[in-house]
Amino acid sequence: MVHPERAGGRRPDANERVFEGAVLDDARRILARYPAEHQRSAIMPLLYLAQSVEGMIGRDALREIGVLLSITTAEVEAVATFYSMYRLRPTGEHVVNVCTNLACKLRGAEAVFEAAHEAAGMVHGEELSDDGLFTVHEEECLGVCDFAPAAQVNFCNHDTVTPERMRELIAALRAGEVPAPDRGPAFPSFKAASRALAGLEEVPAS
Repeated sequence: MVHPERAGGRRPDANERVFEGAVLDDARRILARYPAEHQRSAIMPLLYLAQSVEGMIGRDALREIGVLLSITTAEVEAVATFYSMYRLRPTGEHVVNVCTNLACKLRGAEAVFEAAHEAAGMVHGEELSDDGLFTVHEEECLGVCDFAPAAQVNFCNHDTVTPERMRELIAALRAGEVPAPDRGPAFPSFKAASRALAGLEEVPAS
């Protein structure tokens, strides 16, 4: 049996829509930010909203966003696949991004990436740890080269991360703790971070 949490949080009822009830109300709040002639600009926050519900962006969500914006599913998918912060595959409660671009690589990012897999109990190529808690993602660049090697937990930055520090971060998450990032607020889960990025929650002060 595949549990919902092992499938990126997707609901077992295939006939249930992503954007309905309170979620549809949230979508309308997002759309209201934009003039009628520019509502397709809401595509990114709507993708974050879908991700906050399902833990990923599935085919149903892509199609429903297209309907809301009067554009094609392909146009929505083109945006969702362009940006690495959107997940279209089963995803853990926590997403750990490790930058392996040049500056980070030169300062030991590959060892940090390996430590993330080891601590999460994952092998390379897996999308989700067996307990459903973790997704480990190799990021092209996190834009903080001065603090290499850099990593993120649920989009929150952690600087000069060593393999030992990565193991500590994952151990804390496994224990139900939220590690304090080096800048900005901490989010308790990938879904919570996605909802904040949709602009639907006040971001707590760091």
